Amino acid sequence: MERSTDSADEKDETNTVRVEIEYCNVCNSKPQCLELSRVIAESVPDAQVTCRTGRRGSFEVQINDTLVHSKLASLAFPEYAEVVQQVRAAKVGQPLQRVKEQPITDCVVQ
Repeated sequence: MERSTDSADEKDETNTVRVEIEYCNVCNSKPQCLELSRVIAESVPDAQVTCRTGRRGSFEVQINDTLVHSKLASLAFPEYAEVVQQVRAAKVGQPLQRVKEQPITDCVVQ
């Protein structure tokens, strides 16, 4: 029985986690996307992080096709440490949860 547990642990450690971040180019959110990508890469080096331009006002974070943060819905950026926590959870097969937001201090809606 221990063998199957070891084998499951090995499988969990090799799970590749996909993170897709959609950001608004008009709002100049690319720097935040690149910073979040860097933070994730430092903590979970084998995570596949993709930044792509998207809808106006967006900063949407999906982990393995599960939306964990939506700036369109919350009007805030995600807490990066919380995103990393969810990436780690996905890596070991745990269910994903929404992440806390950090307030936006320098955004003007036009």
